[in-house]
Amino acid sequence: MFTDEELAFLRHVRFGELPQPVRPEDYVATVETEAPMEELNTEPWQHHSVGYAG
Repeated sequence: MFTDEELAFLRHVRFGELPQPVRPEDYVATVETEAPMEELNTEPWQHHSVGYAG
């Protein structure tokens, strides 16, 4: 069994440095829709649900 410190070290070795957390003021509002892709009149690659605008 590993201690919390050992697990944290192993995560760091495997994944490297974690990114900074997203600040609440960097969140953006999103709107979900049931409209088919062709009705949205945009390219499919433009549709994603990301809550970060930085």
